[in-house]
Parts: sequence; C-alpha cells; structure tokens
Amino acid sequence: MPEPSLRRTLTLPALIFTGIIMIQPTAPMPLFGVVHETAKGHIVTAILIAMFGMMLTAFSYGRMAAIHPNSGSAYTYVSQELHPTLGFLAGWSMLMDYILNPVICTIWCARAMTNVFAGVPEELWRIAFAALFTWFNLRNIQATARTNQLLTIAMGLVIAAMLYFSARYYFNLASAGIADLTRPFYDPQTFSFAAVSAGTSLAVLTYIGFDGISTLGEEVIDARKNILRGTVLVCLIIGILSAVESYAAQIVWPYGEKLPDIDTAYVHIAGKAGGPWLFQIINLTLILATVGSGSGGVLAGARLMYGMGREGTLPRGFFSYIHPSSGIPARNVALIGTAALIGSFVLSYQSGAELLNFGAFIGFMGVNLAALKRGEGIIAKLMAAAGFSVCAFLWWNLSSASKLYGAAWLAVGLVWFVISSRGKK
Repeated sequence: MPEPSLRRTLTLPALIFTGIIMIQPTAPMPLFGVVHETAKGHIVTAILIAMFGMMLTAFSYGRMAAIHPNSGSAYTYVSQELHPTLGFLAGWSMLMDYILNPVICTIWCARAMTNVFAGVPEELWRIAFAALFTWFNLRNIQATARTNQLLTIAMGLVIAAMLYFSARYYFNLASAGIADLTRPFYDPQTFSFAAVSAGTSLAVLTYIGFDGISTLGEEVIDARKNILRGTVLVCLIIGILSAVESYAAQIVWPYGEKLPDIDTAYVHIAGKAGGPWLFQIINLTLILATVGSGSGGVLAGARLMYGMGREGTLPRGFFSYIHPSSGIPARNVALIGTAALIGSFVLSYQSGAELLNFGAFIGFMGVNLAALKRGEGIIAKLMAAAGFSVCAFLWWNLSSASKLYGAAWLAVGLVWFVISSRGKK
C-alpha cells in the first residue's frame, strides 16, 4: 500500500477563499485606529502603498511556487535556490509566524467574548478557541475550504452593510462637500511623508497571511499556475477591500475627531454610522474573522512543518505523518493547537503580534532573494529586488524587543539544525 500523502483537490476559487480567510476580509478594522492616527488621516493611502509592496513579494511567492509546487513554501524555495541552511532559517522564521498567529487570535477572541458573556472566565474561552482552531483543521482540506467560503460570504454581507450605512450617514450630513471625499487620500493640512511612511509600515499588517497560500502547493490543482494567480489575486482583493472599508470609516469619522478607543475604533465608527445594532454586528464579525485567521495559521503551519519533516530538518517520523483517512498532517495540527493554548497563557497580544512580524519579514526577504536568483529577465529581477528592499525596510523598523526575541528564536533553530545535520551530506 502506498504511504498517505496530501491530495490535490483545491481549485483556484477555493484557494482564493482560503487565502482571503487567512488574511481576513475585515483585516483593516482592528488596525484602523492605530494606522489612522499614525498616518494623520491618510490610512487609505498607506494601505494602497502597502499593497504595492506586498504584491511584489506575492509575485516572488508565485514564481517560486511554479518552480517548486511543494508544501514547504519559503523553506523549500530558499533551500533549493540559495542554501539549505538559509532555507531552514527562512522556514524556521515562518514557523514562528504560523504558530504565533493562532496564539494571538486565541487571546483576542477570548477577550472579545468576555465582553459578550461577562460571566464566563477568559481562561475557558482560550481553551475553547484553541480547540476550535484545531478541530477546523483536523477535517479534510475540502471541508476546510467549504468553511472558508461560508465565512467569506458571511463577512462580505456585514462589510456591505457597513459600506451602505457609511454612505447614508455621509449623504445625510448638511456640511458634506467634495473635500471630505478626497481627504482620506490626501489632506494638505496634515500630510507628512514621515507620517505616511510610518502608517504604511503598520498597514502592512493588513496583508500578513497571504504567504500561507503557497504552503498548499501539494493540495492545489495545477499548482504551477494557480498558486501564482491565487497569491497575487488575494493580495489585490484584500488591498482594494481594505482601502474601501477604511475609506468608508474615515468619511464617517474624519481625522481630527478624537476616537473613544484606538484599539476598537472601527466598532465605534460602525455604531456612529448605523447605531447600536451595527456596533454589535461588527464586534461579532471581528470575532468570526479572527477565528478564520487563527484557523488559517494552523492550516499553513501544519503544511510547513510537513515539508520540513519530509526533508528531515524536523524529525521525520512525527512531522511528515499524514492521516490516512483525512489526508492532512494531523500531528502537526494538534501540535500547533496545543502551542496556541499554552502561548495564550504565556504571551500578551502585543508581544505576540510583534514577534509574528519578525518571522514573516525574514521569510519574505528569503523568498524575494530566491526569486531574484531565479528571475528570468530584468523585470523579474527588479520586482524581486524591490520586494526584498520593502521587506528589509519594514523589518528594520520593528521594535528592538521583537528583534531581540526573534533573534533568540533563530538561534534556537540554528542550534537544532547544526545538531540534526551532523553526519549528513
């Protein structure tokens, strides 16, 4: 009997739905207040600039997936194109990203649920959400894809309601003018290159997660074409959708009016536009979106572990195991789910988010370098070089604490790699 393996069953539409859920259709909503204040009202401009930078990296991922249509993603691309040690470091960094994503999603969902059900301890919600993320991914990939489609449709309806009530609110204003419609893109009174640059470095968080698409390389039909198409299309769709969501919020609550709470600003803006019921719906939708994002992190992380285990850089017997009936790396899913539960009791949301960015940008830089080496033609090489430069700039501007702890994670991985490589060619 042949050994169980991953199954190519995902179509391009299913891949796009999965990618959108990994990032979240409501991605700019939790970040709105922070980016709005940092960019001095130019959040739409910051999101569009960030979209350009991330699409450069998306092209690099797509080109590498066409050459190496495997589940190892950044680990495989960098190992094959540059050097196995660099590949391990890229994969190890992305692994931190995929593990921390469900950790911070568990923390955020648990806290949000205590606002709805005040009598239930937050610790119980952490256990419940970590278990939910695990259960979602212990099913076969087709079931996960169907769930992602339903989540995307449900969140799309809520976003449409927010856009409708925002437009209605604006057109009912007696003082509404043309300047109010262009100010989210450019306000001469508050524009600052430094402020927009700082806002853009934060707005990149809107797109974190698109790289998870490439980890499904062995479960996608015609992966050599569809991974590139899916990765670029997801970045484009999320970028346009995020710009529209942010634009709608800003015409309701222009820069200069004090926000009641920066962290939950979008929820308050929804309440101003549509009343208490929209306030509650947006709040619940953000919980739903975070569930999708946390599940997506488990999905991508399990496939990355599988790719590294199959190559022997992680213990092969455990990490390369595929469940014979579901066709998914079940042990890896359970391991990440357990890490999400433990991490939710150890880390804070802020510290987890900062470390997540460290791992993501290391992996992005590695993939861009691999694409630069393999690029055929000056345009392909320039796009890869530009993608690397954008990611390096954003990585350099991370906090000192995140770089320190991230370096410690890399050091642990490097020690493991050296020990496990002894005696190997």
